[in-house]
Amino acid sequence: MLDATNNPRGSRINWINVSTVLSAAILIAAEVFGAAFAGGWALYNLFLSSFFSLIGLEAYGMHITQGALFLAGIAVMIAFIRNGMRIEPFTTRK
Repeated sequence: MLDATNNPRGSRINWINVSTVLSAAILIAAEVFGAAFAGGWALYNLFLSSFFSLIGLEAYGMHITQGALFLAGIAVMIAFIRNGMRIEPFTTRK
């Protein structure tokens, strides 16, 4: 049942835990996506430029590599936030 504030019975948001997890997520995201951008550039130039030129995608190879690492970064951030929510619960009982 819902009470007068439309919250589930007996629970409320713990804003301190929410701000802690989201602040850490912002910091970690800056590092993860910066590493994805730089790593995509480095991997393309070191190993993948000849491969993409063989298949005719030389103009898009770096963007494809950076996009793949960006998607991996999104998966890392989702896992980080889910684990943060497990350690610092967003809701508490009254």
